[in-house]
Amino acid sequence: MRILVTGGAGFIGSNTCDALLNQKHQVVCLDNFLTGRRENIAKATENPNFTIIEGDIRSFEMCESAVKDCDLVLHLAALGSVPRSINDPITSNDININGFLNIITATRNAGIKRFVFAASSSTYGDSIELPKMEDRIGKPMSPYAITKYVGELYADVFAKVYGMEFIGLRYFNVFGKRQDPEGAYAAVIPKFIQSLLKQEAPVINGDGSFSRDFTYIDNVVNINLQALFTSQKEAINQIYNVACGEATTLNQLYDYLRTALGAEHPEILEINPIYQEVRSGDIPHSLASIEKAKELLSYDPKINIQEGINRTVAWYSKNIL
Repeated sequence: MRILVTGGAGFIGSNTCDALLNQKHQVVCLDNFLTGRRENIAKATENPNFTIIEGDIRSFEMCESAVKDCDLVLHLAALGSVPRSINDPITSNDININGFLNIITATRNAGIKRFVFAASSSTYGDSIELPKMEDRIGKPMSPYAITKYVGELYADVFAKVYGMEFIGLRYFNVFGKRQDPEGAYAAVIPKFIQSLLKQEAPVINGDGSFSRDFTYIDNVVNINLQALFTSQKEAINQIYNVACGEATTLNQLYDYLRTALGAEHPEILEINPIYQEVRSGDIPHSLASIEKAKELLSYDPKINIQEGINRTVAWYSKNIL
């Protein structure tokens, strides 16, 4: 099949593109390289089944061009990060809401039925219920959370009004190879790894008791493919949690990383983190119920956090220094 992956040069996107190419599909990657990286798709560009379009989902004409002759759309392009959205809500809204509407409208206009997209665990907002269940959310705590929830609402309306099929995937703290450790808005795991490899003390916001459901990239790629190709009618037009169903505090995470890196660099075992104030918009605890995804999408997250960290540390040890 011919599949459009928006944000295909990003962390999740590039790993998914590789998996689709391995299955002999044709892949069209649309990316503006605002957060995507060319090195992520360097290997893919050697494959004749891979096409790269450098463009922006904020352009409706670009979206219409990208979906041409495609059979399926996987929409991953977004401007991530809660803190970034707090600092610049206008750009987050423009990309994550206007861009979303552009690509789903272009998908509809092209007659493409299946539209799979990246939602976010941030949608659960101020809900304190654990584990998080797909049909029970709170009020958003950041502009980013609002933008991701609006995407879910648009997808639902397009299914009801235009007869499209959608699957929304609420990713929970995805980590693994190719996640960017650079910049003010880098995710916590690559940031910690980079600091420790440089023998610098990482910063933990808060006292380290906040917890997350960290999810290794290979688990996410697998459900992306399941969502694109499932023929189960009951699975369509649904939102799913994508996680491991296991809560890990930031202090536990730090210990896992320090231990894994310390096996080859014993001096890292002596480094303690620096604690700072909690960031605005941060959710204290995040733990997903993944029963719905298991039942309807045959989701099976085979790689737990410790195995995922071991694989991630091995990759970064070779690639970031």
